Amino acid sequence: MSARVAEWAGVDVDWERLPQDPARTRRVDAWVALAFLLTGSLGVELLRSIDALGAQADSWLWPHVAVAVGTVPLVWRRRWPLLVAAGLSLHLFAFGILMPAIAVSMPLQVVYFLALFTGVAWARDRRAMLGVVIGVVLLMFGWLTWQFAVGSGIEEAMSRGGRPLTRQGIFSPPAAYVVYSLLVNVVYFGGAIIGGQAAWRGALQRDRLAEQARTIDEQATSLQRQAVVEERLRIARELHDVVAHHVSVIGIQAAAARRVLRKDADVAERALSSVETSSREAVAQMRSLLGTLRSGDDTGADGLRSPEPRLSDVPALVDDVSGTGMHVECRVVEDSPGAVSAVPEPVGLSLYRTVQEALANTRRHSTASAASVFVRVDRRPEPGFTHGYAEVEVLDDGRPRSGTSGTGLGLLGVRERLAAHGGISEIGPRVTGGYRVRVRMPLPEDAS
Repeated sequence: MSARVAEWAGVDVDWERLPQDPARTRRVDAWVALAFLLTGSLGVELLRSIDALGAQADSWLWPHVAVAVGTVPLVWRRRWPLLVAAGLSLHLFAFGILMPAIAVSMPLQVVYFLALFTGVAWARDRRAMLGVVIGVVLLMFGWLTWQFAVGSGIEEAMSRGGRPLTRQGIFSPPAAYVVYSLLVNVVYFGGAIIGGQAAWRGALQRDRLAEQARTIDEQATSLQRQAVVEERLRIARELHDVVAHHVSVIGIQAAAARRVLRKDADVAERALSSVETSSREAVAQMRSLLGTLRSGDDTGADGLRSPEPRLSDVPALVDDVSGTGMHVECRVVEDSPGAVSAVPEPVGLSLYRTVQEALANTRRHSTASAASVFVRVDRRPEPGFTHGYAEVEVLDDGRPRSGTSGTGLGLLGVRERLAAHGGISEIGPRVTGGYRVRVRMPLPEDAS
């Protein structure tokens, strides 16, 4: 039983109820105390006017002092809840003997109830609260029992004009008086204690819900920051691919123009034109990507972000590379007309960047003079590809060029895109010579 009482009282709960706005709480409590002080003083004068003060009928000062002592402590009822509750309970006990008319007046009865309610609802030390509540209950009901046992309260209540009351109901007058008094006090003290505990539990639940809301908000903020970081990493990979491709093209075309500048002006002009085109495309794509970093939306620095490359743009990419001195051919294989164009943008962009990175590596780090690019889209179900797949394959006939080495970021980006889309890859030297980069990614169900 003691364990259940301790659990009900929240003895083991590691939480303290504190005012959210201490200054406002003190102001409210001060106004409450003032209101009860004025009401109690008014009650004293009304009782005096109807000659209901008993032995204090001739005293003007002490009844008002009793009211002030019983109401002013409400100013600190939420700052020191247990002290105020215990003190006003002693006030009830003492003035119930000395000035019963004051103690049982309606304003003071409400004050005693409020003090006990606040003590239970706001006590920071729940174990001490339980002790105070038990002490108050034992004190009050012990005093009530003493009154029944040795006091004259029953005899006075059971007589009218000196004549004893006659039995009119199912209870005898003494039994009815005792039961009625006990029930009134049980409801009075029980209501204050149970109501205060319910208020404390409600505040605890609200605080926990607020803490959960704060935790959820912090997690959402963390997820948003993580998404921003991932997006920036993706853009960094895109920048790497864009710069690597176009700078490689510019370098090769510039070298070609330098070699033929004095021999063939037309060829040099075409090479320089390709340099101009590649540089403009590189600037436009970098501006678009950097605009995303600055604005966080779909607009670039100039307000119009160029569309991301798609899988259907691979042939145009191959045509650009073919003009750099290395022969590259592209073959597109699709199971139905328009299947390549219908590949979702995220998958198409990843495959496009894969081809771009593979061709850039071939130009920079290989002796290859020719390469082949294959684009395949097949929506027929296969093991591991329930709704079909989209695939790119880049083959070359060269060997690794000595004295060149990359950062590894390109192939890392390819593998990260594969992981994001659940694809498979085959990257490495071929047995027959040359190098192969083959990437296959699954198509979603609604690809059409």
